[in-house]
Amino acid sequence: MKVTDHIRKAKGKTLFSFEVLPPMKGKSIEQLYETIDSLMEFDPAFIDVTSHREEFVLKDRGNGLLERVTTRKRPGTVGICAAIQYKYKIDTVPHIICGGFTKEETEYALIDLNFLGIHNVLVLRGDAIRSEGVFRPDPNGHAYASELLEHVMDLNRGVYLHDEVKNNQEMDFCIGAAAYPEKHYEAPNMKTDIHWLKKKVEAGAEYVVTQMFFDNAKYFEFVDRCRKESIDIPIIPGLKPLTSMKQLSGIPHFFHIDFPEELTDLASKCRSNDEMKELGIEWCIRQSKELKEAGVPALHYYSMGKATAVKAVASQVF
Repeated sequence: MKVTDHIRKAKGKTLFSFEVLPPMKGKSIEQLYETIDSLMEFDPAFIDVTSHREEFVLKDRGNGLLERVTTRKRPGTVGICAAIQYKYKIDTVPHIICGGFTKEETEYALIDLNFLGIHNVLVLRGDAIRSEGVFRPDPNGHAYASELLEHVMDLNRGVYLHDEVKNNQEMDFCIGAAAYPEKHYEAPNMKTDIHWLKKKVEAGAEYVVTQMFFDNAKYFEFVDRCRKESIDIPIIPGLKPLTSMKQLSGIPHFFHIDFPEELTDLASKCRSNDEMKELGIEWCIRQSKELKEAGVPALHYYSMGKATAVKAVASQVF
């Protein structure tokens, strides 16, 4: 079932969903299953599976020289999605990203997903390679999420790359896109950011999922601005409970978001990661209850591969 079908079928009830990471290369899928198992009691409507681009690592060749090697540390997004749907009978949403993939590789992945009966995708530009800092697309890949979205829409119309054959099979992907209540860090201002979000909606995006945020007022203001620009598709809030002290500096750096002063004041009184985790869970419960009361279509949790904090939140909200 498509994400938008789940939302329509819920008839105003707030759905529960979460995001997982593929295992590191060479690791078992069993730990991922344990994460999902612990959250099944909350009846997730769908599960997102992230996708990861290549990274550069330095290998010592034993002669005093280091060689830069390209590797993909978390492969397997398509296979993980298929395994989850087969094992749990829950719809999965693979992330399809621009960075690190050619247009042909992207199309092959979408063909595989179609064959597997996976009909939801979240299209993203993706991040820069960690060691570079600036996003650079593959020379033969898509540079923007809007281009990637148009590629998926072409396949929905039966239009394939480098193929002049008519009457190709049409695919049927429900396409999600990303949104940023505090604006994308590369956008000059919120007005511009919403302008480009609207372009993605006009191109075929059927719902959006937001970047994590810790101030619900920013989400509500963002939704209001989107509605004024005739962006009428579901806007699903993305949430993450804080779990450690270092996230107070790490999350704003990597995700370019602000913490409310009330939260940082409370965090300043924490003396351990355990206290910080307790505060993070309590804050996320508070956020979740307010958002649910406001009738958001779903609450989408960024688990980062660990279910304990998300479970603690969901047990008080669902």
